[in-house]
Amino acid sequence: MTACAIEPSAADAYDGDPAAGCTITADGAYAARLALDDGSWFPERWTLDGPEPYAVPLPGHQPEEPGTEVQPMGDGRVLIHRTAAERHLFSLLYPTGPDTGELPLGAVECPAAGTRLRLLPPAPGGTRAYALAVGPRSTTVWLVAGGAFGPERLAEVPGRCSGGAWLDGTGRLLALDREAGGLTKAVVVDLERGGEVSPLLQIAADSDDRLLLADPDSGLLLIASDAPSPGRERLGWGVLGSTLPVRFPESLRMPDCVVTPFAIQPGQVLTPERCAVALRVDGPLGSWVGVWRPALRQVCHLPAPAGWLAGAGRWTEDGVLLLPYATAEVPCGLARLTVPAGARKTPLTSSGSLGSPGSAGSPTTADSTGARDATGSMDSRDSAGFTDPARSVDSTASHGPASAPPTAEPEPQQPVVPRPVPLQQAPLARLVTK
Repeated sequence: MTACAIEPSAADAYDGDPAAGCTITADGAYAARLALDDGSWFPERWTLDGPEPYAVPLPGHQPEEPGTEVQPMGDGRVLIHRTAAERHLFSLLYPTGPDTGELPLGAVECPAAGTRLRLLPPAPGGTRAYALAVGPRSTTVWLVAGGAFGPERLAEVPGRCSGGAWLDGTGRLLALDREAGGLTKAVVVDLERGGEVSPLLQIAADSDDRLLLADPDSGLLLIASDAPSPGRERLGWGVLGSTLPVRFPESLRMPDCVVTPFAIQPGQVLTPERCAVALRVDGPLGSWVGVWRPALRQVCHLPAPAGWLAGAGRWTEDGVLLLPYATAEVPCGLARLTVPAGARKTPLTSSGSLGSPGSAGSPTTADSTGARDATGSMDSRDSAGFTDPARSVDSTASHGPASAPPTAEPEPQQPVVPRPVPLQQAPLARLVTK
């Protein structure tokens, strides 16, 4: 299972990040999106775990507003989030013959000026759904579906938070990107300990460190940080519980393109460095799919299927990438892409378009951990560490730029097993979730 960080529309700083075309449950059984027909918006549920995918429209008595949020639940119902002034209304939709049934769940009021509320990514298990209300000085986590008595306030986090990713398979540990003191740092909120907050990413003292994607099975994290290049955000990766620092591969640097990871191959418990990661690449000439593995240090570029719901998809455990798409001929389709390890497909040219294999500027060449200077030495800013709230990490993995290895990233030869250390050796030990 992959916990995907959703479009962070609740934070002004990241409103420009691309949003996914639909939302998929953690187990990949259902998807939901807001579809358009004859100028009217309506919720649509997709069933993805059968022999062939199929869609069920769930229109209400009147068209929905553009931007209305929908999210599939594990039982096939669809959660819908509507707004009316300062009230946020939640209901569960389900098919009832030719009509749509609706179960009202209640409302959340956000009277403070400037407060925004949005749904968090689908939680593991599919029985509960959560929302994030971002106010001027603090952020509130709400349980909006699956509670006993309607929406329930679970935690309040100081600072303005964006992002959102689940770090475990039970829906207990929620990672958020918190803005405080002019910096953005990923933190963890323990929903079973009254919203206790502990640090997750501490790459450098003055860096902005965001969590983009997390896989609870392997512990693989996809990170965005400006630690290796101040003022310019780069993509990196790390592993929860590992003593190795965060790495920032050169292959994930694509000029004139926006690269957004959206799915990690599940089931790779002991080998996170061999997980396949699906990337949405937005360039001047359109969007396409990239596939990257930490161990191979290269990106395989693939054309997206026509009508792809950009940014949506999931991996199977055996390495098949499933991409939902909708066209006039196929209103509900699921493309299956198999990318063998080590495959080299159409590379990316310097102009941000797909070129021919082997052309200049291809990022499919082997990448290094850090950028070398004119003398060939490794720039120590290209690797840094992070804090694991669930397993406690070695202090050598969280001292920022000084912890970078002096040589290029080695090829993993054996499975990497997360190794906890005594709590007193971990940074900010008293704040680490036990």
